[in-house]
Amino acid sequence: MTKLAKWGLPLPATIAVVVLLIIPVALTIATTFGETKGVFSTYAAFFNSGFRRAVLWRTLEVALITTAISLVIGFVTAYVIAQMPGRLKSIAIIAAVFPLLTGVVVRSFAWLIILGKNGIINTSLLSVGLISEPLSMLYTEGSVIVAMVYLFVPLMILTLTGVLEGIPRDLIEASASLGAKPVPTFLQVILPLATPGLIVGAVLVFTGSFTSYATPQLLGGEKQMMMGTFLYQRAMVTFDWVGASTIAAIMVVITIAVVTIMSRIARRLNPMAV
Repeated sequence: MTKLAKWGLPLPATIAVVVLLIIPVALTIATTFGETKGVFSTYAAFFNSGFRRAVLWRTLEVALITTAISLVIGFVTAYVIAQMPGRLKSIAIIAAVFPLLTGVVVRSFAWLIILGKNGIINTSLLSVGLISEPLSMLYTEGSVIVAMVYLFVPLMILTLTGVLEGIPRDLIEASASLGAKPVPTFLQVILPLATPGLIVGAVLVFTGSFTSYATPQLLGGEKQMMMGTFLYQRAMVTFDWVGASTIAAIMVVITIAVVTIMSRIARRLNPMAV
């Protein structure tokens, strides 16, 4: 009975993952190897195109910058929240994650109003005389990164707050009593213990920004096309399903590679992290 329960309880979830996730992804990737021109002809066509390489590099660049900025902002905010007393901490956490209650499209569209030529920033700068004509801030890589950071920082804060709360205060006090200054204490005590949360948060932000569609479409447009918007274009505009599957396969491989690299970095920083 115990053996039956051991294998029987996770069986429905395992079947669901295999049927709904693994098989569809495997079939999508398999279609990219069925071309008569060669097994890897679709991938060769992708990487031989300067435009497609530029889209891939732009997506990687935006995702990595977004992850780095979110790590810094999220860590500082989560550390401050973790030091707050109970009731104030609850209010701060609610305020930090409140944007998650709003849809991605709505939050991305709000940045059109903020960054537009008639938006809040341009109107304010014109009113105080700092600029003579509106700045073109939309449809740039910077506008996409700003919106992405706004979207994913709450996830980083939510992930790191629990980890930082779990660090015993006695360790920090012991480090200080032994003569360690704040910076060495942070690098040798707090950072290694926070590594699991940092890795989880970084993975969430990177995968979310690397595969994002709505935000790059609204704030980047055709000028700042990313892999998510490029995938949609190939599948729903040109109906190139093989090309779309190739893009999806490349995104899956890159995501797995980045997650693996992050895990190895975590093991180097803290062997007990992952």
